[in-house]
Amino acid sequence: MAAERRARRERQLRTVAPLVVVALVAGLFGVRLFDLQVVSAAAINREADGRRGVVASLWSSRGPILDREGTVLASSVDRFDITIAPVNIADFTVPDPDGEGSITVTVDDAFRSIADIVGLSHIQMRAEIDAVLEADPESNFAYLARLVTFEQYERIRALRIPWVYPQPHPMRSYPGGSVAGSIIGFTGADGVPLAGLELQYDECLAGVNGEEMYERSADGVAIPGSVVVVREPKEGAAVRTTIDSDLQWRMQQIAAEQNEAMGARFTMITVVEVRTGHILAAAEYPTVDPNTPARADEADRGNRTFASPFEPGSTMKPITAAALYDAGVVDPAETIVVPDSWDRDGAVFSDAVPHDDVEMNMNGVLAESSNVGLALFGERLGAEQRHDYFIDFGFSERTAVGFVGEEPGIVRPAADWDAQTNYATMFGQGLTVTAAQLAGAYQALGNGGVRLPLTLVTGCEYDDGTVTHAPAGEGERVVSERAAELAVEGLEATALEGWTADQVAVPGYRVGMKTGTAQVVNPETGLYEAGSYYTTMAGVAPIDDPQYVVLVTMANPVTITGSGSTATAWQQAMSFVLASNQVAPSPQPWPEITVEH
Repeated sequence: MAAERRARRERQLRTVAPLVVVALVAGLFGVRLFDLQVVSAAAINREADGRRGVVASLWSSRGPILDREGTVLASSVDRFDITIAPVNIADFTVPDPDGEGSITVTVDDAFRSIADIVGLSHIQMRAEIDAVLEADPESNFAYLARLVTFEQYERIRALRIPWVYPQPHPMRSYPGGSVAGSIIGFTGADGVPLAGLELQYDECLAGVNGEEMYERSADGVAIPGSVVVVREPKEGAAVRTTIDSDLQWRMQQIAAEQNEAMGARFTMITVVEVRTGHILAAAEYPTVDPNTPARADEADRGNRTFASPFEPGSTMKPITAAALYDAGVVDPAETIVVPDSWDRDGAVFSDAVPHDDVEMNMNGVLAESSNVGLALFGERLGAEQRHDYFIDFGFSERTAVGFVGEEPGIVRPAADWDAQTNYATMFGQGLTVTAAQLAGAYQALGNGGVRLPLTLVTGCEYDDGTVTHAPAGEGERVVSERAAELAVEGLEATALEGWTADQVAVPGYRVGMKTGTAQVVNPETGLYEAGSYYTTMAGVAPIDDPQYVVLVTMANPVTITGSGSTATAWQQAMSFVLASNQVAPSPQPWPEITVEH
């Protein structure tokens, strides 16, 4: 019996002992696992990340900005920053190009080679890194050179220096220089968009960087075979504009030449395609070269076409005429007796040139640019109605372009008009517009009374064919087709019978235009500045088939202070627009226009 009990105990011990050992081992593993995963996890992860796992960006390129035909207005060029880990600098070996062994490259030799490539002093370069190490012996980042070219980058990479890390630093290039500079805008040295389409469409242009992970050795070099792409980069989209770069260049040349000839503070020339509302040119002088924006005066780095409202003067008269025709309160054949001055209802104004009482029809009022005649016709329409027509023509609201910094101009509610403003708004005083708005209103006249949204960008085009940011919105009829035709007839009457007729004629084509002169309002005082004027000429051609609007505005011309200062620029601009677009000459014979004045 004793022997059996002894045997039973031995069997139990043989069974329990392994279980106890297993339990002890499992407990030890559990404790260690808890320590690794909970207690020491953060420290271990930091150590592992610093020693092995690295996440790096895969840089995407900023998309280009194109003109309507695909000509590049802005693009990205490859540049690189050469960085190092100062804590790791040391002599290193490379294969001997003349044998099977290896050669040692000293730190000074490495600095000298880099300096020779980038055109810097290797002594100064080494001194700057020594200063970094003196301030922080554990420093793992410093710049050796900034914005080196791709060729220089390739030569530096071929040196195989283990503690040198070139980093992409894309830069913007503007092949056309100042052509459309005020539209394109520019970026800073750090690539951040600062103005123009670069800023407005940054969401499209910027693209999305990718990401890769790799393991690195002690000296910071990626271990071969360890690189894994986590997310592919997405290149920036191409922003396609409606700008015709050749036309834009010529308009800028005309603006510069005539600005200098007239001694003006600045000049704008805007060209709009009647059938589409596309802005083909928005030229300004002075302007900015996006490659070197700091060289331009601060006032010239922005965009005046959208952001500088002014009183349009008599260029508003055809707009008022179209409203009167549309409301049915004026017959094109009727005449009225027009004195040379107005002094009633609390309003006082006169025509530019004194004259006896004279019979005029609406064409005559426009050709003579008679303030009094337009007031006599215009008072037939109530102030609220005239105000609403102005709004319908696009004034007092930003254009569909939505340009960065765009101003809406000012058309105050009719209830706020005093007696003078009630009449003055008919001939372009007491309200402000931008060049873009005024060109858009003339587009509506040329387009049979249908105002189309102005367009500067047709969309963002991605590599996969996706197009976003395409312009939305349809045309809006603001006056009847007949009213628009009669207003355009008044423009032609002005071109044929007005005092600038000889200066604005374009041989072979029927053209229509209207001049405008208005004093400059001081933004600080709200009062007119003595002797300071905006002069404007706006027109459409060819009258038999309106295709283009050309608008010229000058600020403070000196050589000729009146609206005649814009005549040469307008004639040259319209002539070039028609010829460069191969517009057929107007059919002969031209119809006669009744002009009573």
